[in-house]
Amino acid sequence: MDQLARALSGIVGPQHVITRAAELLVYENDGLPGYRLRPRFVVAPGNRAEAIAVVRALAAANAPFVARGAGTGLSAGSLADGIVMIGLHRMRQIYSIDPVGRTATVEPGVVNARLSKAAAPYGLHYAPDPSSQTACSIGGNVAENAGGPHCLKYGVTLNHVLHATVVLPDGELIELAAPRDDEIGYDLLGAFVGSEGCFGVAVDVTVRLTPNPARVCTMLADFPALDGAAKAVSAIIAAGIVPAALELVDAGTIAAVEASIYAAGYPTDVEACLLVEVDGPAAGLDDDTAAVQRICRENGARAVRTATDSSDRERLWQGRKKAFGAMGRVAPHLVVQDAVVPRTRLAPVLRRIGEIAERHRVRVCNVFHAGDGNLHPNIPCDGNDADEMARVHAACREIMEVCIGEGGTITGEHGVGLDKQPYMDMLFSPESLDAMCRLRDAFDPARRANPGKVVPVRYCREWNASPSARKAVGAAP
Repeated sequence: MDQLARALSGIVGPQHVITRAAELLVYENDGLPGYRLRPRFVVAPGNRAEAIAVVRALAAANAPFVARGAGTGLSAGSLADGIVMIGLHRMRQIYSIDPVGRTATVEPGVVNARLSKAAAPYGLHYAPDPSSQTACSIGGNVAENAGGPHCLKYGVTLNHVLHATVVLPDGELIELAAPRDDEIGYDLLGAFVGSEGCFGVAVDVTVRLTPNPARVCTMLADFPALDGAAKAVSAIIAAGIVPAALELVDAGTIAAVEASIYAAGYPTDVEACLLVEVDGPAAGLDDDTAAVQRICRENGARAVRTATDSSDRERLWQGRKKAFGAMGRVAPHLVVQDAVVPRTRLAPVLRRIGEIAERHRVRVCNVFHAGDGNLHPNIPCDGNDADEMARVHAACREIMEVCIGEGGTITGEHGVGLDKQPYMDMLFSPESLDAMCRLRDAFDPARRANPGKVVPVRYCREWNASPSARKAVGAAP
């Protein structure tokens, strides 16, 4: 154990400073295969006071660091390249739930689904629901501005965060609050949410809780043609209906799900299914349900099934939420991509993705938030096969080029991290990237927090803070 690790063990206890190589293996990557970087060591504070003390000790030592939640991210954004990692997984306290004000204040390590479970007795829930919600943490959701299936109607993390106590990389403690309607000034909380750990560490977060809807109707529409499912998405929104969720699952994903323990009764002889959920007051919901069913059939749906009770609804959602896990039957690794296109361009973009997959001899399974055009072209692969991974990376790059060309962007919810850095030049001018660096300087002028991430290092000049980040970025697709 080096001198800095010994100093930090005096704050959190020796058992919460991980230095052994074998124990550090689990921190070498996040949920995205293909990137493997080992931290110098991991320090895990157990409460707010310890977290603040740890950041201040690192500032005194001029040591760069990476904050990490549950490690479920999909952009290699929480990897520590030979530097200190602050693990926030022990900070799992729910400080308070205010059922009248409909808010909750929590530590960053609180698991997303646990918060909704704690709010359930009050008829409330936490609306952002990433597919990893049974494992991912609120702090990580804030860092990535996480979305989820229900963000179409209810919004992403940013729309539900009201306040955060943040320790800046230099150790200063600040309070960030969402501006009221009558306030003037900069929305610094809005800048912090989605900053991917580059601006500081949130030690507590206050979020908005949402009342449970009076009624929910969940439908599964199956389409013999993928184009029909894509066109139905735009038609539903064009009709003035805003579903709580509108998800598309293609044939490859359906096959993986139905062959797994997560089988949900999806038909396996179709090209795609749409999972559509509408909710709200009981009055008028039948009209929305009937309209969705009609629109799906007009666009070629063979059948539209409606969940009969809560257990049936949960089973339909299981097929969608567990799709990534089910793909473990297809290949040992899964490259999960994340891009956004206008809804009206879904059909042609999905056709182009199919052509790209065929040309590069890779398999693409699509399961995504169709309602807001947030694509997830997932590529099952063998991460140990260099030739296959080269083809996977080439396919990923072409997919991103197609999405940008159609007026889209390179990430909807997974973040940039290391994985999307090679595409930043496609989307942003050098002046825009420089502006991002200058915004970062306002929070972390020394650039010690999560160095080498988001903006390519040549723009932020982080060569000294994380020397081998250059190597990692250069090896990216």
